[in-house]
Amino acid sequence: MTDELLLEKAREMMNFAYVPYSGYRVGAALLAKDGTVYTGCNVENAAYGNTLCAERTALCKAVSEGAREFTAIAIAGAGSAPFPCGACRQSLYEFAPELRVLVTWDGNVREAMLAQLLPEGFGPVSLGK
Repeated sequence: MTDELLLEKAREMMNFAYVPYSGYRVGAALLAKDGTVYTGCNVENAAYGNTLCAERTALCKAVSEGAREFTAIAIAGAGSAPFPCGACRQSLYEFAPELRVLVTWDGNVREAMLAQLLPEGFGPVSLGK
């Protein structure tokens, strides 16, 4: 799976976002170690705390289907760089502290490692696992 194909899948997922409150569409494509891609979009809720980000939607789909190892995630948005929020960073860190994070918006693409976005992250190793 090339980076461009992963980014394209994330862009496609923006079309499915349910964003009646913010209007900020985000799509994600999470690449498992075995090459399977799990996709997601953000799903807002009138009770804002129940809103799911695209990244966690993709992660929950992947984990619920048995995937536990991931190598990259592409996240697409518009208007500003859709870097993952703190909750998404922590959720992704649980399974893939060395995850490559690709973000795209308005023709731009940036890459970072999850460990850069969540320095000194807390994960299974922190609990001796």
